[in-house]
Amino acid sequence: MATSLQTRSRVMPLHQSPQARPTTVPAVFRAAARIIAANGLWQGDYVPDPFDREMCIPHALRPMSIVAALKCAVSGDPHTWSMLADEAIGVLALRLNDGPEYGDIDSLEEHVDAWGDAEGRTTESAVAVLEAAADANEVAS
Repeated sequence: MATSLQTRSRVMPLHQSPQARPTTVPAVFRAAARIIAANGLWQGDYVPDPFDREMCIPHALRPMSIVAALKCAVSGDPHTWSMLADEAIGVLALRLNDGPEYGDIDSLEEHVDAWGDAEGRTTESAVAVLEAAADANEVAS
C-alpha cells in the first residue's frame, strides 16, 4: 500500500514528443518570440538573478534576453548551448543593425544582446523582430 501512495505522490514529468522542440531556424524564432511574449524581455543578463540568490523560479519561466530565449526555445534551458540556437543567433545578428563586426559566436551573441538591451527596448519590439526574422527566413528557404 505504501508503494502505491508513494508513486501517486511523486510528480511525474509530462512526456515531450521529439517534435515538441523546434527543428528549424524559423521555428526557433517563433518559439523564442512566444517565450518572450509569455515571460517578458530581460535586459542586462540572460535572466534575472542568474545565480538564484533571491529567486527560486526556474530560469525557463523568468523574463529573459533574446539570446536566452533562443537557447531556451531549442533546449528548454536558457543557458544550454546548441548548434541550432547558435545558427538562429547568427541569422538574427546579421539582420540587426548591419550585423556585428566579427562573426564568432560571442560577437554574434553580444550583438543581439546589445540590440535587446537598448534603452526603451520593449517586449513587443523583441517579439516583432523575432517574428519578422522567422518570416524572412522562411521566404529565403
